[in-house]
Amino acid sequence: MSVWVAGARVPGLRRRGRGFTLLEMMIVVAILGVLALGLLPLNDLAVQRAKESELRASLRQIRGALDAYRRAAEEGRVERKADESGYPRRLEDLVSGVKDAKAADSRKIYFLRRIPRDPFADAALPAERSWGLRSYASAPDSPAEGRDVFDVYSRSERVGLNGVPYRQW
Repeated sequence: MSVWVAGARVPGLRRRGRGFTLLEMMIVVAILGVLALGLLPLNDLAVQRAKESELRASLRQIRGALDAYRRAAEEGRVERKADESGYPRRLEDLVSGVKDAKAADSRKIYFLRRIPRDPFADAALPAERSWGLRSYASAPDSPAEGRDVFDVYSRSERVGLNGVPYRQW
């Protein structure tokens, strides 16, 4: 069999079939598999970074609402007793709202639309139970629940990419 090349017939040169051989296809699939295995750890890292970013934003949002509640209590807009710290009794008070003591009508002050959930907590827990709560009276190094909610923290035992446990964020 001969093939025409550049207008001339070349004897002995066989025309190759179009397409790929099975061996070529297997090599390509093997290379793609090795590349995919190399990307799996990067995917896990990206997922962890996204959860850490969500945790940071959620903590900032809740802590900002707690501080706003405290400011409202100091301004006399939230009723409190003399022996109370000025922080909400429950985390849910930030969402359900409190009566504005300075308003003539029964208007409420709301500090959060919803309580964000801890991205590292069990998905079966409701958002308000996914956080660890610290009262104003508890020590910073050993947070404990009490009569009010001074701060929140993640209950996760995992350590962040920065080497700091999520509980300490």
